[in-house]
Amino acid sequence: MTHLPTGKLPSALLEELLSGLTEAPEVRLGPAIGEDACVIDVPAGALVVAADPITLTSAELGGHAVLINANDVAATGVRPRWFLATLLLPPDATADSVREIFASMQRALAECDAYLVGGHTEVTSAVRQPVIAGQMLGFAEDGRIVPTGGVRPGDVLVQAGAAPVEGAAVFASEAAERLAGLDDTIVAAARAAVSDPGISIVEPALIAATHGATALHDPTEGGLAAGLDELARASGVKLAIDRDAVEWFEPGLAICRALGADPWRTLASGALLAAFAPEAVDAARAAIESQGTPTCVLGHALDGAGAFALDGEAILAPARDEVARLLD
Repeated sequence: MTHLPTGKLPSALLEELLSGLTEAPEVRLGPAIGEDACVIDVPAGALVVAADPITLTSAELGGHAVLINANDVAATGVRPRWFLATLLLPPDATADSVREIFASMQRALAECDAYLVGGHTEVTSAVRQPVIAGQMLGFAEDGRIVPTGGVRPGDVLVQAGAAPVEGAAVFASEAAERLAGLDDTIVAAARAAVSDPGISIVEPALIAATHGATALHDPTEGGLAAGLDELARASGVKLAIDRDAVEWFEPGLAICRALGADPWRTLASGALLAAFAPEAVDAARAAIESQGTPTCVLGHALDGAGAFALDGEAILAPARDEVARLLD
């Protein structure tokens, strides 16, 4: 029997597992490939819930956990509000290390105007490094949400924020000894990337939603390649992508080159994919850029299936993210 690699489950296996589930009638948006949050209809509106663990790094662990889960809620066009965290600590954990995790968590919560409302903490030999499994909730009083699977033929696809920001930060923290030949300023910029330029897409996503986004997606594990593949699959469209138009995080590119990683397939939190009707694109980009987030037009949607470069080459989700592959 072949063991599963570290990282996300293979898409085919995940689809098989999800196909056997029975959904409650009040669930408007349930588990599906590419959808990172669920939507539950309640009498007063819609409850949006997302859950994600942080396992690839222990640097800024609390902040990572908050922002990654906040991004998943915001990518439905809903503001994240309430956070729960299950924190598992190895036997060598100290009180000071736990204090720093909570301080990092609190800084990120303040950044996205959310609150820690519950969870669990324990020391256990089941983990070798601190692990947080987070859960973020948001609420839409009007019940409106933006799905991943909302792209329509004719829509224009916009990238907001650069990539790979999160991947650069994780590599700089977890593979520092392999970056000794790289300029110190590049490594320092990558190490600080969680906060500058930052991995939060909360505000760009909310702005995009108010400007008529038909779909939003937060590319994370598997990078832009996985995000585009997931967006096309969820929406049932073909995406024609201009590879030369991508907004890259230059320190991330430099670190990927130094480590032999493909930036297209490297953790991409900090970037947002948003689809708009053609007539809405200019106003949406101007509003997002006015808040300091760069944007670019990546491509457009057509009838068909899958994500493709303009030369016809398929853009597919990788079997493993480059961070998982190189740090394994």
